[in-house]
Amino acid sequence: MTAEGGNPRDKELSLMEHLDEFRRRLVVSAIAVAITTTIAFVFSVPLIRILLLPSGQTKLVSFSPTENFSTIFHVSIMAGIALAMPVLLYEVYAYIDPALHKHERRIALTLGPFVLGLFVTGILFCYFLLLPPAIQFLINFGGDVIENQLRAADYLSFVTTFLLAVGLVFEMPAIIYALIRIGIVQRSWLTSKRRYVFLGCFVVGAIITPTPDPFNQTLVSVPMYLLFEFGLLISRFGAPRRAA
Repeated sequence: MTAEGGNPRDKELSLMEHLDEFRRRLVVSAIAVAITTTIAFVFSVPLIRILLLPSGQTKLVSFSPTENFSTIFHVSIMAGIALAMPVLLYEVYAYIDPALHKHERRIALTLGPFVLGLFVTGILFCYFLLLPPAIQFLINFGGDVIENQLRAADYLSFVTTFLLAVGLVFEMPAIIYALIRIGIVQRSWLTSKRRYVFLGCFVVGAIITPTPDPFNQTLVSVPMYLLFEFGLLISRFGAPRRAA
């Protein structure tokens, strides 16, 4: 039951009520993704042309009767997930909202636009700065003896996955700020781990970068570490409200 004068969202829920709430949030999220995927499918041709720009080519090749449709559908789903991100984030917040304290709700609502902005910034950063050199390196490598014809399924799957992955990586400052602000970790502890984070960024950069050359790996790893430092910087403006 809700405490007198308390927020109705703070009431305790049974296991079945939690499951029902989770199901409803999941249904709303699925409907949002379905709608945005349909919109992306309608505009799939200009969308694929945009994704082709970093390669410098205008057409792709396919090797099966169903590849055209399945590839366009895959691109539409990935674009639909990206477009539905505001709804997905809200549904996650609404599900965990009853478990949050008042100051934690305020932090979550404050971070909402910031999280979306970081996600979009990550996608733009990947599209304009990471994809062109990475794709050109892969296409031209061994070009003296190998003619590279870009297969639709492989190329578009690689590009869309890479864009979403970098977009999610750019959420690091918001995650760091939230963890420190709520009090789960201490800023001083994270600060003392700078050397390990720096090494970890280059390890992760080597894993997610599609090319083995140090230039592209550095182009991914250095911004990751700068995002970590940015998260520490903005966390200075909010001391934790409860003990870790």
